[in-house]
Amino acid sequence: MAGWRVGVDSGGTFTDLCLFEAGSGEVRVWKVPSTPADPSQAIADGVAAGLAEHGGAAGAVAYLGHGTTVATNALIQGRTARTGLITTLGFRDLLEIGRQKRPDLYDLQTDKPDPIVPRRLRLEVPERLRHDGRVEVPLDEAAVRRAAEALAAEGVQSVAIGFLYAFLNPAHEARAREIVAAVLPEAFISCSHEIAPEFREYERFSTVAVNAALGPVMSRYVRRLEDRVAALGVPVPAHITQSNGGVISTRLAAAQPVRTVLSGPATGVVGAVALSALTQIPDIITFDMGGTSTDVSLVRASRPDTSGEATVHGHPLKLPMLDIHTVGAGGGSIAHIDTGGLLKVGPHSAGADPGPACYARGAEAVTVTDANVALGILHPTHLLGGRMPIDRSLSLRALEKLGATLSLSMEATAQGVLAIVTANMAKAIRVISVQRGHDPRGFALMAFGGAGRSTPRGWRASLTARAFWSRRIPACCAPRACCSPIW
Repeated sequence: MAGWRVGVDSGGTFTDLCLFEAGSGEVRVWKVPSTPADPSQAIADGVAAGLAEHGGAAGAVAYLGHGTTVATNALIQGRTARTGLITTLGFRDLLEIGRQKRPDLYDLQTDKPDPIVPRRLRLEVPERLRHDGRVEVPLDEAAVRRAAEALAAEGVQSVAIGFLYAFLNPAHEARAREIVAAVLPEAFISCSHEIAPEFREYERFSTVAVNAALGPVMSRYVRRLEDRVAALGVPVPAHITQSNGGVISTRLAAAQPVRTVLSGPATGVVGAVALSALTQIPDIITFDMGGTSTDVSLVRASRPDTSGEATVHGHPLKLPMLDIHTVGAGGGSIAHIDTGGLLKVGPHSAGADPGPACYARGAEAVTVTDANVALGILHPTHLLGGRMPIDRSLSLRALEKLGATLSLSMEATAQGVLAIVTANMAKAIRVISVQRGHDPRGFALMAFGGAGRSTPRGWRASLTARAFWSRRIPACCAPRACCSPIW
């Protein structure tokens, strides 16, 4: 198909675009700072600026594909909608009880993630279905109405409905939805039989609760994106990548945002798999480090691992998706002192606004980017090829202030920040490799993403990067500054 094919990766810190001109086969890339308050603004600005820079027109766009981290970042940073849950009598605490598995069996200080719905917003109603879907206890509609009114009084924006065995007989959930919608007409309502119609109630309830918590966030985003794309004059609708690597319409993404929790990371894995096949390097570990998170995945025989369920930031999700492990470690991850007086990095991120201290937008917290700027790993005066000026002195000042709390020098503090974030990312790689019985020495590390070029040197011993580049690679894929890791 003639015209421009545009791919957009909307991250928490930067928004990246790839423009492919079908007639000539030319590929162009463009990068702009993200706009966290309204990510669609950066997408529209980036598409317009990228096309203008390379002589394209919005009307000539034949396809617009879009990987987004809106849902991922909202979940990692806890910036979800105020959500209530209506469930079967006796199952109010299921989201916290889970399967009674400790994240770390021998760690007495381990921190469990906060439930996506706090206990006071989890309400029970009498109803019960048998294991074969037959009704044991009819739905108490008056109780559902009282629960909806209680959630309305709490100011919830979204409501999740999860009943036992609803995947066999959705009648109770469907009727509960009607009642809740009458009481809360503006609320986002999500039923478990629509999102994860499978057995295992804990994972199903967790999935629908996450979907409900992300619903208002993604709905607002999608509406703005559609308006801005249309205003540019782009004649085709946008498509959004889902967690299994495929694409869905913006309308489905708004209704089932949990499908996009690994949207951005999945897109990177799909591209890495294509490059793996092209370069005849079948076994790789993908490493996608952006401004807010780091995503890793293991690929064998040029095929990514897939899963019917996964845990994202402590929340089990029962959906088909690429097997990607995500941690809150990126260029914008904030360094802070925990309750024990120790230095920690992430999962909260400075994002693009105000961003790291060196952006000179009023931020004073130290980020991974500030540590890199202070130590000379990143350019001290600008980013994006000179289009984005930065101030190194602000990074130094923030590091000195944090270092004083720890009785460390600026250099030692910066090195400590990098050491901690490196350990967090190395742990993520161990999760998908060693802990699953794979020897990472037999895999090539494929680093990409905005911060992928600054891959820590310490991983050279554990990953055969030199083998990656020493094999015969087609000329079109020769290592370049934009894709080769720095060792």
